[in-house]
Amino acid sequence: MRELSERFDSGYDPATAAPADDADFSPPDGVFVVARLDGRAVGCGALKRPSAKTGEIKRLWIDPATRGLGIGRKLLMALEDMARDMGMDCVRLDSNRALTEALALYRKCGYAEVECFNDDPYAQMWFDKALT
Repeated sequence: MRELSERFDSGYDPATAAPADDADFSPPDGVFVVARLDGRAVGCGALKRPSAKTGEIKRLWIDPATRGLGIGRKLLMALEDMARDMGMDCVRLDSNRALTEALALYRKCGYAEVECFNDDPYAQMWFDKALT
């Protein structure tokens, strides 16, 4: 969270962020995954189901020391595969303009910018991707 506080223009206060309910990221309608490198946790990401055919990717984060190794792409692709396995035909996500590495990843992976779909106070950009 310190990284977000340093990178976001307005800082970051988890108390004002969109709340995360553990049930949202638990089967059968969600997952939370951890990426490991040499036994060490180096990233994470979550998938929740806001509607029957739509998934929302949340909490995607990669340790700054391991960025550029393809871990983010693999994690994002794994979440997309899980969404397909759960019967979703589209995934969406939001981000902040300060997270330039994440924005580049999303675009490279086929995400298109769309209109705002939530009221997360830290989201400044919204994306989606068809899975079919």
